[in-house]
Amino acid sequence: MKAVSPDKDRSAVEVTYISKHGLWLLTKDEELFVSFNEFPQFQSASVSQIMNVERPHPDYLHWPNLGLNLPVQSIRRFPLISKHIRRDSVHRRAKTKIARR
Repeated sequence: MKAVSPDKDRSAVEVTYISKHGLWLLTKDEELFVSFNEFPQFQSASVSQIMNVERPHPDYLHWPNLGLNLPVQSIRRFPLISKHIRRDSVHRRAKTKIARR
């Protein structure tokens, strides 16, 4: 039986989705969103160029076909932020507006 290197397991990275806004990466530890606005190098890349991503080190991602190396930390600086509005606060505001009329 052959032992699996822990570094080899951590190096796995996969492109799970590409949209007009950016791409999603899945690593063993987390899911990352790479915005095309923040990383315009990907906007003119082909799907096959984007899909060919490696993680030679836990702190870096490498796209050999694009000649691009990105620190994982630089991607984490631009998270996708959801504007979640609680329904009860919207409902309260609507009641207040109606009551003022």
